Amino acid sequence: MTSRGEAVATQLAAAGSGHRMRVLLVDDQPMIGEAVRRMLMSETDVDFAYCSDPTKAMELAAEFRPTVILQDLVMPEIDGLTMLRFYRANPLTREIPIIVLSTKEEPKVKAEAFTLGANDYLVKLPDPIELTARIRHHSRGYIAQIERNEAYAALKQSQERLAEELSQAAKYVISLLPERLSGEVATDWQFIPSVELGGDAFGYHWLDTDHLALYLLDVCGHGVKAALLSISAVNVLRNQTLVATDFRSPSEVLAGLNKVFQMERHNDMYFTMWYGVYDKQNRQLTYANGGHPPPILIAGPTEETADAVRLSQSGTIIGAFPEALFPQETRKLPRFSRLYLFSDGVYEVTKPDNTLLTYKDFMSILTDSERGGRSTIEHAVGTMRAAGRGDQFEDDVSIVEVTF
Repeated sequence: MTSRGEAVATQLAAAGSGHRMRVLLVDDQPMIGEAVRRMLMSETDVDFAYCSDPTKAMELAAEFRPTVILQDLVMPEIDGLTMLRFYRANPLTREIPIIVLSTKEEPKVKAEAFTLGANDYLVKLPDPIELTARIRHHSRGYIAQIERNEAYAALKQSQERLAEELSQAAKYVISLLPERLSGEVATDWQFIPSVELGGDAFGYHWLDTDHLALYLLDVCGHGVKAALLSISAVNVLRNQTLVATDFRSPSEVLAGLNKVFQMERHNDMYFTMWYGVYDKQNRQLTYANGGHPPPILIAGPTEETADAVRLSQSGTIIGAFPEALFPQETRKLPRFSRLYLFSDGVYEVTKPDNTLLTYKDFMSILTDSERGGRSTIEHAVGTMRAAGRGDQFEDDVSIVEVTF
Protein backbone atom coordinates (compact mmCIF):
# COMPACT_ATOMS: atom_id res chain seq x y z
CA MET A 1 0.00 0.00 0.00
CA THR A 2 1.32 3.47 -0.92
CA SER A 3 1.82 5.72 2.08
CA ARG A 4 0.78 9.38 2.16
CA GLY A 5 4.48 10.35 2.20
CA GLU A 6 5.11 8.34 -0.96
CA ALA A 7 2.08 9.93 -2.58
CA VAL A 8 3.38 13.38 -1.73
CA ALA A 9 6.80 12.48 -3.14
CA THR A 10 5.11 11.34 -6.36
CA GLN A 11 3.14 14.58 -6.59
CA LEU A 12 6.24 16.63 -6.00
CA ALA A 13 8.20 14.71 -8.59
CA ALA A 14 5.43 15.12 -11.14
CA ALA A 15 5.26 18.85 -10.47
CA GLY A 16 8.96 19.23 -11.13
CA SER A 17 9.10 17.08 -14.26
CA GLY A 18 9.74 19.29 -17.29
CA HIS A 19 10.54 22.21 -14.99
CA ARG A 20 7.47 24.14 -16.10
CA MET A 21 6.00 26.82 -13.91
CA ARG A 22 2.32 26.45 -13.07
CA VAL A 23 0.25 29.27 -11.60
CA LEU A 24 -3.07 28.68 -9.89
CA LEU A 25 -5.17 31.79 -9.20
CA VAL A 26 -7.97 31.46 -6.61
CA ASP A 27 -10.20 34.54 -6.77
CA ASP A 28 -13.99 34.90 -6.83
CA GLN A 29 -13.88 37.67 -9.44
CA PRO A 30 -13.65 36.37 -13.06
CA MET A 31 -12.46 39.82 -14.09
CA ILE A 32 -9.32 39.36 -11.98
CA GLY A 33 -8.86 35.88 -13.42
CA GLU A 34 -8.95 37.23 -16.96
CA ALA A 35 -6.62 40.09 -16.11
CA VAL A 36 -3.98 37.75 -14.65
CA ARG A 37 -4.38 35.36 -17.59
CA ARG A 38 -3.62 38.19 -19.98
CA MET A 39 -0.60 39.27 -17.91
CA LEU A 40 0.88 35.76 -18.29
CA MET A 41 -0.07 35.12 -21.93
CA SER A 42 3.36 36.03 -23.24
CA GLU A 43 5.16 33.81 -20.72
CA THR A 44 5.41 30.65 -22.83
CA ASP A 45 6.97 28.57 -20.04
CA VAL A 46 4.17 29.36 -17.56
CA ASP A 47 0.92 27.39 -17.37
CA PHE A 48 -2.10 29.11 -15.85
CA ALA A 49 -5.25 27.83 -14.15
CA TYR A 50 -8.06 29.82 -12.61
CA CYS A 51 -10.46 28.84 -9.82
CA SER A 52 -13.37 31.12 -8.88
CA ASP A 53 -14.83 28.78 -6.27
CA PRO A 54 -12.61 28.52 -3.17
CA THR A 55 -14.36 25.29 -2.13
CA LYS A 56 -12.89 23.62 -5.22
CA ALA A 57 -9.41 25.13 -4.90
CA MET A 58 -7.86 22.16 -3.07
CA GLU A 59 -9.23 19.70 -5.62
CA LEU A 60 -7.91 21.77 -8.53
CA ALA A 61 -4.54 22.22 -6.84
CA ALA A 62 -4.19 18.43 -6.49
CA GLU A 63 -4.99 18.03 -10.18
CA PHE A 64 -3.05 20.99 -11.60
CA ARG A 65 -0.05 20.77 -9.24
CA PRO A 66 0.90 24.44 -9.26
CA THR A 67 4.36 25.76 -8.51
CA VAL A 68 2.81 28.89 -7.04
CA ILE A 69 -0.70 29.79 -5.83
CA LEU A 70 -2.12 33.30 -6.13
CA GLN A 71 -4.71 33.53 -3.36
CA ASP A 72 -7.26 36.30 -3.06
CA LEU A 73 -7.71 37.47 0.51
CA VAL A 74 -11.38 38.61 0.52
CA MET A 75 -13.86 36.08 -0.85
CA PRO A 76 -17.39 34.93 -0.01
CA GLU A 77 -17.90 31.62 1.79
CA ILE A 78 -14.19 31.09 2.60
CA ASP A 79 -11.76 33.93 3.15
CA GLY A 80 -8.15 33.84 2.03
CA LEU A 81 -6.71 33.44 5.52
CA THR A 82 -8.79 30.30 6.06
CA MET A 83 -7.57 29.01 2.70
CA LEU A 84 -4.00 29.53 3.90
CA ARG A 85 -4.71 27.24 6.85
CA PHE A 86 -6.14 24.61 4.49
CA TYR A 87 -3.14 24.78 2.15
CA ARG A 88 -0.63 24.39 4.95
CA ALA A 89 -2.57 21.53 6.57
CA ASN A 90 -2.69 19.48 3.35
CA PRO A 91 0.45 17.45 2.49
CA LEU A 92 -0.15 18.06 -1.23
CA THR A 93 -0.05 21.85 -0.91
CA ARG A 94 1.94 22.34 2.28
CA GLU A 95 5.16 23.35 0.52
CA ILE A 96 3.73 25.24 -2.46
CA PRO A 97 4.57 28.98 -2.38
CA ILE A 98 1.52 31.18 -1.87
CA ILE A 99 1.26 34.80 -2.91
CA VAL A 100 -1.65 36.60 -1.23
CA LEU A 101 -3.50 39.13 -3.40
CA SER A 102 -5.48 41.77 -1.57
CA THR A 103 -6.89 45.24 -1.84
CA LYS A 104 -5.83 45.77 1.78
CA GLU A 105 -2.50 47.26 2.70
CA GLU A 106 -2.93 46.91 6.47
CA PRO A 107 0.20 45.72 8.37
CA LYS A 108 -1.87 43.56 10.76
CA VAL A 109 -3.48 41.69 7.86
CA LYS A 110 -0.10 41.19 6.21
CA ALA A 111 1.39 39.94 9.46
CA GLU A 112 -1.44 37.44 9.94
CA ALA A 113 -1.09 36.21 6.36
CA PHE A 114 2.63 35.56 6.82
CA THR A 115 1.98 33.90 10.18
CA LEU A 116 -0.42 31.49 8.51
CA GLY A 117 2.13 30.54 5.85
CA ALA A 118 1.99 33.08 3.03
CA ASN A 119 5.26 33.49 1.13
CA ASP A 120 4.48 36.86 -0.39
CA TYR A 121 1.84 39.62 -0.35
CA LEU A 122 0.79 41.84 -3.22
CA VAL A 123 -1.83 44.56 -3.46
CA LYS A 124 -3.92 43.75 -6.51
CA LEU A 125 -3.62 44.26 -9.23
CA PRO A 126 0.15 44.62 -9.30
CA ASP A 127 2.19 45.67 -12.31
CA PRO A 128 2.54 42.70 -14.76
CA ILE A 129 6.32 42.93 -14.64
CA GLU A 130 6.37 42.70 -10.84
CA LEU A 131 3.79 39.91 -10.72
CA THR A 132 5.69 37.84 -13.29
CA ALA A 133 8.97 38.40 -11.50
CA ARG A 134 7.54 37.23 -8.18
CA ILE A 135 5.86 34.22 -9.77
CA ARG A 136 9.17 33.21 -11.36
CA HIS A 137 11.09 33.77 -8.14
CA HIS A 138 8.82 31.59 -6.01
CA SER A 139 8.30 28.94 -8.71
CA ARG A 140 12.02 28.51 -9.27
CA GLY A 141 12.59 28.08 -5.56
CA TYR A 142 9.83 25.48 -5.38
CA ILE A 143 11.08 23.62 -8.46
CA ALA A 144 14.59 23.57 -6.94
CA GLN A 145 13.07 22.03 -3.81
CA ILE A 146 11.28 19.44 -5.95
CA GLU A 147 14.53 18.58 -7.70
CA ARG A 148 16.27 18.16 -4.35
CA ASN A 149 13.44 15.87 -3.23
CA GLU A 150 13.75 13.89 -6.46
CA ALA A 151 17.49 13.56 -6.01
CA TYR A 152 17.06 12.49 -2.40
CA ALA A 153 14.37 9.96 -3.34
CA ALA A 154 16.57 8.56 -6.11
CA LEU A 155 19.54 8.38 -3.75
CA LYS A 156 17.45 6.68 -1.08
CA GLN A 157 16.12 4.19 -3.60
CA SER A 158 19.65 3.53 -4.83
CA GLN A 159 20.89 3.04 -1.27
CA GLU A 160 18.03 0.67 -0.49
CA ARG A 161 18.76 -1.29 -3.65
CA LEU A 162 22.45 -1.42 -2.79
CA ALA A 163 21.67 -2.50 0.77
CA GLU A 164 19.50 -5.32 -0.59
CA GLU A 165 22.26 -6.38 -2.98
CA LEU A 166 24.79 -6.36 -0.15
CA SER A 167 22.41 -8.33 2.05
CA GLN A 168 21.96 -10.96 -0.64
CA ALA A 169 25.70 -11.08 -1.27
CA ALA A 170 26.34 -11.50 2.46
CA LYS A 171 23.85 -14.38 2.59
CA TYR A 172 25.60 -16.02 -0.34
CA VAL A 173 29.02 -15.62 1.28
CA ILE A 174 27.67 -17.15 4.50
CA SER A 175 26.19 -20.06 2.54
CA LEU A 176 29.69 -20.90 1.29
CA LEU A 177 31.26 -21.04 4.74
CA PRO A 178 32.20 -24.53 5.94
CA GLU A 179 30.35 -26.68 8.41
CA ARG A 180 31.96 -26.93 11.82
CA LEU A 181 34.11 -30.00 12.39
CA SER A 182 34.22 -32.21 15.47
CA GLY A 183 36.43 -35.09 16.46
CA GLU A 184 40.23 -35.27 16.12
CA VAL A 185 40.12 -31.82 14.54
CA ALA A 186 37.40 -29.49 15.82
CA THR A 187 36.48 -26.07 14.45
CA ASP A 188 34.38 -23.12 15.43
CA TRP A 189 33.96 -19.75 13.76
CA GLN A 190 32.10 -16.47 13.58
CA PHE A 191 31.50 -14.34 10.51
CA ILE A 192 29.94 -10.88 10.96
CA PRO A 193 29.57 -8.94 7.69
CA SER A 194 29.85 -5.18 7.92
CA VAL A 195 27.10 -2.88 6.64
CA GLU A 196 28.99 -2.36 3.37
CA LEU A 197 30.14 -6.01 3.18
CA GLY A 198 33.87 -6.51 2.99
CA GLY A 199 35.80 -9.21 1.22
CA ASP A 200 36.34 -11.76 3.99
CA ALA A 201 36.14 -15.47 3.25
CA PHE A 202 37.53 -18.57 4.88
CA GLY A 203 37.33 -22.32 4.74
CA TYR A 204 38.89 -25.68 5.44
CA HIS A 205 38.64 -29.08 3.80
CA TRP A 206 40.48 -32.39 3.75
CA LEU A 207 42.84 -32.71 0.79
CA ASP A 208 43.18 -36.40 1.56
CA THR A 209 42.78 -38.57 4.66
CA ASP A 210 45.86 -37.04 6.32
CA HIS A 211 46.00 -33.39 5.17
CA LEU A 212 43.58 -30.62 6.13
CA ALA A 213 43.79 -27.29 4.25
CA LEU A 214 42.98 -24.14 6.26
CA TYR A 215 42.69 -20.64 4.82
CA LEU A 216 41.36 -17.15 5.43
CA LEU A 217 41.49 -14.20 3.05
CA ASP A 218 40.48 -10.55 3.09
CA VAL A 219 39.92 -8.57 -0.12
CA CYS A 220 40.65 -4.84 -0.16
CA GLY A 221 37.67 -2.53 -0.13
CA HIS A 222 33.98 -3.22 0.41
CA GLY A 223 30.90 -4.09 -1.55
CA VAL A 224 29.76 -6.70 -4.02
CA LYS A 225 32.98 -6.54 -6.08
CA ALA A 226 35.08 -7.42 -3.04
CA ALA A 227 32.72 -10.26 -2.13
CA LEU A 228 32.79 -11.66 -5.67
CA LEU A 229 36.60 -11.70 -5.70
CA SER A 230 36.77 -13.50 -2.36
CA ILE A 231 34.19 -16.05 -3.54
CA SER A 232 36.18 -16.64 -6.74
CA ALA A 233 39.37 -17.28 -4.76
CA VAL A 234 37.60 -19.67 -2.37
CA ASN A 235 36.13 -21.61 -5.29
CA VAL A 236 39.60 -22.02 -6.77
CA LEU A 237 40.79 -23.48 -3.46
CA ARG A 238 37.79 -25.72 -3.01
CA ASN A 239 37.95 -27.12 -6.52
CA GLN A 240 41.77 -27.15 -6.62
CA THR A 241 41.82 -25.60 -10.09
CA LEU A 242 45.30 -24.05 -9.97
CA VAL A 243 47.37 -25.67 -12.70
CA ALA A 244 50.46 -27.65 -11.65
CA THR A 245 49.98 -26.83 -7.97
CA ASP A 246 50.41 -29.14 -4.99
CA PHE A 247 47.69 -27.96 -2.63
CA ARG A 248 49.62 -29.52 0.27
CA SER A 249 52.29 -26.86 -0.36
CA PRO A 250 51.17 -23.45 0.98
CA SER A 251 53.91 -21.59 -0.88
CA GLU A 252 52.79 -23.08 -4.20
CA VAL A 253 49.14 -22.30 -3.48
CA LEU A 254 49.77 -18.63 -2.68
CA ALA A 255 52.11 -18.25 -5.66
CA GLY A 256 49.47 -19.78 -7.93
CA LEU A 257 46.72 -17.53 -6.59
CA ASN A 258 49.00 -14.53 -6.96
CA LYS A 259 49.46 -15.22 -10.67
CA VAL A 260 45.78 -15.89 -11.34
CA PHE A 261 44.46 -12.89 -9.38
CA GLN A 262 46.75 -10.10 -10.55
CA MET A 263 45.30 -6.68 -9.74
CA GLU A 264 45.19 -5.37 -13.31
CA ARG A 265 42.89 -8.24 -14.29
CA HIS A 266 40.59 -7.80 -11.29
CA ASN A 267 39.63 -4.11 -11.10
CA ASP A 268 42.87 -3.22 -9.26
CA MET A 269 41.72 -5.28 -6.29
CA TYR A 270 44.04 -7.43 -4.19
CA PHE A 271 43.70 -9.56 -1.09
CA THR A 272 45.67 -10.80 1.87
CA MET A 273 45.64 -14.47 2.72
CA TRP A 274 46.93 -17.10 5.10
CA TYR A 275 47.00 -20.72 3.93
CA GLY A 276 48.05 -23.69 6.01
CA VAL A 277 48.01 -27.47 5.78
CA TYR A 278 47.74 -29.73 8.83
CA ASP A 279 49.52 -33.07 8.54
CA LYS A 280 47.57 -35.39 10.82
CA GLN A 281 50.07 -38.26 10.81
CA ASN A 282 53.06 -36.12 11.76
CA ARG A 283 51.02 -33.63 13.76
CA GLN A 284 52.56 -30.61 12.12
CA LEU A 285 51.31 -27.42 10.51
CA THR A 286 52.87 -26.00 7.36
CA TYR A 287 51.81 -22.51 6.34
CA ALA A 288 52.53 -19.43 4.23
CA ASN A 289 51.30 -15.89 4.57
CA GLY A 290 50.37 -13.38 1.88
CA GLY A 291 50.32 -10.12 3.82
CA HIS A 292 47.63 -11.30 6.25
CA PRO A 293 47.50 -10.65 10.02
CA PRO A 294 49.50 -13.47 11.65
CA PRO A 295 47.35 -16.20 13.19
CA ILE A 296 47.72 -16.95 16.89
CA LEU A 297 48.61 -20.45 18.04
CA ILE A 298 47.94 -21.38 21.65
CA ALA A 299 49.95 -24.52 22.28
CA GLY A 300 51.56 -26.58 25.05
CA PRO A 301 51.49 -29.93 26.84
CA THR A 302 48.09 -29.05 28.32
CA GLU A 303 45.56 -26.25 27.93
CA GLU A 304 46.54 -24.88 31.35
CA THR A 305 50.25 -24.68 30.43
CA ALA A 306 49.81 -23.55 26.83
CA ASP A 307 51.44 -20.34 25.57
CA ALA A 308 50.22 -17.99 22.85
CA VAL A 309 52.50 -17.72 19.83
CA ARG A 310 52.14 -15.25 16.99
CA LEU A 311 52.90 -17.07 13.76
CA SER A 312 55.19 -15.19 11.43
CA GLN A 313 53.98 -12.80 8.75
CA SER A 314 55.94 -13.12 5.53
CA GLY A 315 55.14 -12.67 1.87
CA THR A 316 53.41 -9.84 0.06
CA ILE A 317 49.75 -9.28 -0.72
CA ILE A 318 48.11 -11.46 -3.35
CA GLY A 319 47.85 -9.76 -6.72
CA ALA A 320 50.59 -7.16 -6.47
CA PHE A 321 53.70 -8.73 -8.04
CA PRO A 322 53.41 -11.64 -10.51
CA GLU A 323 56.69 -13.28 -9.53
CA ALA A 324 56.40 -12.83 -5.77
CA LEU A 325 57.52 -15.71 -3.57
CA PHE A 326 55.76 -16.94 -0.46
CA PRO A 327 58.09 -18.83 1.84
CA GLN A 328 56.47 -21.47 4.01
CA GLU A 329 57.20 -22.60 7.54
CA THR A 330 56.48 -25.82 9.41
CA ARG A 331 55.69 -26.08 13.09
CA LYS A 332 55.31 -29.21 15.18
CA LEU A 333 52.12 -29.08 17.23
CA PRO A 334 52.19 -30.06 20.94
CA ARG A 335 49.53 -32.26 22.48
CA PHE A 336 47.28 -29.25 23.08
CA SER A 337 47.17 -26.91 20.10
CA ARG A 338 44.52 -24.39 19.17
CA LEU A 339 44.86 -22.09 16.18
CA TYR A 340 43.03 -18.79 15.59
CA LEU A 341 42.73 -17.32 12.10
CA PHE A 342 41.10 -13.91 11.76
CA SER A 343 40.72 -10.82 9.62
CA ASP A 344 41.85 -7.38 10.76
CA GLY A 345 38.22 -6.27 11.09
CA VAL A 346 38.00 -8.00 14.46
CA TYR A 347 40.70 -5.87 16.08
CA GLU A 348 40.84 -2.65 14.03
CA VAL A 349 38.03 -1.20 16.10
CA THR A 350 37.68 2.54 16.74
CA LYS A 351 37.26 3.33 20.41
CA PRO A 352 35.10 6.20 21.73
CA ASP A 353 38.24 8.36 22.00
CA ASN A 354 38.87 7.80 18.24
CA THR A 355 41.95 5.66 18.81
CA LEU A 356 42.21 2.19 17.33
CA LEU A 357 42.49 -1.09 19.15
CA THR A 358 45.50 -3.10 18.04
CA TYR A 359 46.53 -6.64 17.20
CA LYS A 360 48.25 -6.78 20.60
CA ASP A 361 45.00 -5.79 22.35
CA PHE A 362 43.17 -8.54 20.53
CA MET A 363 45.83 -11.10 21.38
CA SER A 364 45.47 -10.26 25.08
CA ILE A 365 41.69 -10.62 24.89
CA LEU A 366 41.99 -13.90 23.00
CA THR A 367 44.16 -15.40 25.73
CA ASP A 368 42.11 -14.01 28.61
CA SER A 369 40.98 -16.85 30.87
CA GLU A 370 38.10 -14.82 32.35
CA ARG A 371 35.44 -15.47 29.75
CA GLY A 372 32.28 -15.45 31.85
CA GLY A 373 31.19 -18.86 30.60
CA ARG A 374 31.46 -17.87 26.93
CA SER A 375 33.56 -19.62 24.30
CA THR A 376 36.85 -17.98 23.38
CA ILE A 377 35.45 -16.67 20.12
CA GLU A 378 32.28 -15.30 21.70
CA HIS A 379 34.34 -13.66 24.42
CA ALA A 380 36.82 -12.10 21.99
CA VAL A 381 34.20 -10.80 19.53
CA GLY A 382 31.94 -9.53 22.32
CA THR A 383 34.80 -7.72 24.08
CA MET A 384 35.99 -6.05 20.87
CA ARG A 385 32.46 -5.02 19.98
CA ALA A 386 31.91 -3.50 23.43
CA ALA A 387 35.18 -1.58 23.16
CA GLY A 388 34.09 0.18 19.96
CA ARG A 389 31.82 3.13 19.31
CA GLY A 390 28.78 1.08 18.35
CA ASP A 391 27.37 -2.38 17.93
CA GLN A 392 28.30 -2.60 14.24
CA PHE A 393 31.85 -3.44 13.21
CA GLU A 394 33.39 -1.14 10.62
CA ASP A 395 34.72 -4.05 8.56
CA ASP A 396 33.88 -7.70 8.08
CA VAL A 397 34.80 -9.82 11.10
CA SER A 398 36.01 -13.37 10.50
CA ILE A 399 37.53 -15.56 13.17
CA VAL A 400 38.16 -19.30 12.95
CA GLU A 401 39.18 -21.55 15.83
CA VAL A 402 40.85 -24.90 15.04
CA THR A 403 41.62 -27.34 17.83
CA PHE A 404 44.05 -30.13 16.92
